[in-house]
Amino acid sequence: MKFADLHLHTHFSDGTFSPEELTGHAQRLGFAALALTDHDSVEGCAPMAAACNAAGIEFIPGTELTAEHNDIEVHLLGYCLDTQNEKLLSEIIKFQTVRQNRIREMVARLNQLKVPLEVEAVFALANCKSPGRPHVARALTKAGLVKHLDEAFERYLRKGRPAWVPKAKMSALEGIELIHQAGGLAVMAHPGLNRTDEIIPALADAGLDGIECFHTKHTTAMSEHYLEIADQFNLLVTGGSDCHGFSKGKPLIGTVKLPYDCVEKLKAKHVERLNR
Repeated sequence: MKFADLHLHTHFSDGTFSPEELTGHAQRLGFAALALTDHDSVEGCAPMAAACNAAGIEFIPGTELTAEHNDIEVHLLGYCLDTQNEKLLSEIIKFQTVRQNRIREMVARLNQLKVPLEVEAVFALANCKSPGRPHVARALTKAGLVKHLDEAFERYLRKGRPAWVPKAKMSALEGIELIHQAGGLAVMAHPGLNRTDEIIPALADAGLDGIECFHTKHTTAMSEHYLEIADQFNLLVTGGSDCHGFSKGKPLIGTVKLPYDCVEKLKAKHVERLNR
């Protein structure tokens, strides 16, 4: 049987692996297809595509966008995107600016708490256009200001902690439309984590293409629940490890193996959309 992992991150957002390293892990694990879904970025897609081509692995270009609907946060995975789409790229630049400003505000709040972290140290460590909270946590750890990443989040960076800063989000309906106009398919990421069940019907009506039924943090019961919902609303089924490299302990790649027939259905839906 062939398997895929359709939720992966590299150092072009908050992962620690390069596209080449990530592809190497996938090749050793025997994956037939991969999708790259860096946060607010498609920059890693070209090198990932080249690495996958060399490794004989099918590649699907993607991204992950943070959105909201009725004050509920939802993460949207865009698949089969045209990574040169002008509207997508211009919106991504806006999202990246929001991310960079959020880092500045987090560090300012840490400084008010007499935590001597410099914002330049975070940006240097991140070395990407889409920095996030994990980069702040890693910078705090590297500077010896906390012992480990969990302490950074627990003391300062989790929601409700003193250096937490809310992220400005686009509407989920706008996110779905943005993905569609870039030729892609819009899939709701890890609904079991964001507790987004109540908004699935509205988003399905608005053109949501699928839901991520299989995820590292979904229990078997959760996956079965979302498979039923996918069937009820005629949505595609996807899945992935949400691997961020070594930034969250051992690599998660390999923990979720999506049956390849789900990739075939995704591709068929993509062709159908392009031919509309």
